Amino acid sequence: MKIAIMGGDGFVGWPTSLHLSNAGHEIHIIDNLSRRWIDTELGVQSLTPMDSIQERTRIWHAETGRKIHFHLIDLAQDYQLLKNWLAEERPDAIVHFAEQRAAPYSMKSDRHKNYTVNNNVNATHNLLNAMVELDLDAHLVHLGTMGVYGYSTVGAAIPEGYLPVGIETMTGETVKQDILYPANPGSIYHMTKCLDQLIFQFYAKNDNLRITDLHQGIVWGTHTDQTRRHEQLVNRFDYDGDYGTVLNRFLIQAAIGYPLTVHGTGGQTRAFIHIQDSVRCIEIALGNPPARGSKVEIFNQMTETHRISGLAKMIAGMTGAEIAWLPNPRKEAAENDLVVRNEKFLELGLEPTTLKEGLLEEVVDVAKKFAYRVDRSRVPAVSAWTRDIANSINRDPEGKALKSVS
Repeated sequence: MKIAIMGGDGFVGWPTSLHLSNAGHEIHIIDNLSRRWIDTELGVQSLTPMDSIQERTRIWHAETGRKIHFHLIDLAQDYQLLKNWLAEERPDAIVHFAEQRAAPYSMKSDRHKNYTVNNNVNATHNLLNAMVELDLDAHLVHLGTMGVYGYSTVGAAIPEGYLPVGIETMTGETVKQDILYPANPGSIYHMTKCLDQLIFQFYAKNDNLRITDLHQGIVWGTHTDQTRRHEQLVNRFDYDGDYGTVLNRFLIQAAIGYPLTVHGTGGQTRAFIHIQDSVRCIEIALGNPPARGSKVEIFNQMTETHRISGLAKMIAGMTGAEIAWLPNPRKEAAENDLVVRNEKFLELGLEPTTLKEGLLEEVVDVAKKFAYRVDRSRVPAVSAWTRDIANSINRDPEGKALKSVS
């Protein structure tokens, strides 16, 4: 297939591009490189040294003989350029990663909130709008988030996208209907993903677009089979308080002798998936498109759930690191349970990669190798959800005044 990967320079987009190219597909990366500009804005860099996208694709071609094409297009701002490219290339499938992906970044300020909404919602709508105008029958696979469900405890397993409900009619009869699971976003970023869901529902219903929405858990790890092939193909590794995902942050904190930062009680339960499984899931979704005219296909793209405090204690036990208990910058429940249904991917052949010490040590090894690139002042998570929280959190970058336990 000819596959367009929107946001293919990013944390999940890049290994997905390599994985699908290795499988024999013709890959076109569409990206505005905004994630690199955000690094500059925040004054932080990927832990792993990242070459330009042009150099990355050159190395891949030299290693494999397979070419990945790169096109500099901003989905949110360059609608006509995007439309012209789609008209000329007419890809068979489109993988949509082209959204600002960090909840903390989306909550930093009013400017960051506006940017996240403008970028994410416009990118999604521009893409769908262009597909309709061009009568482009491409299968769209979108990377969403488990965060659309929220993290409240309801005492029932979260289904894959749709909730079966009974609605009482005017005559007293009960009519069964599947509705989108009630959205409960916990940040501006998560809110944009909830809006994506509604936009997808409309275009699938109104224009018969074939859409798959992947509600993904927190991604951990850095290597995939393809990124290991050459040191210049390495994936990015974010460790800072805005973009670093919690398990990766714990692992680098352990590697550099920084206390593991647990916010609040650590009783928050989250869904996780390894980066290798993430790219496999996208490939599986591409191979199982919904029929034209059917509802949006939704998968829960996760393999396991863990409490944050449990993860911290596991990493501390493995590495000897200390744990620092910090005020929580987020507005969320102190504790939650999380039971998630994920049968669809399992039935389609996914063999989950679960948290194993060997894989964790692999990430620690990467962190130790590039520890000299760490700016310790960027490790704390300080983007606060409300002004009250901002006034109360401890911003000590070295954690010297923190209560720590072994």
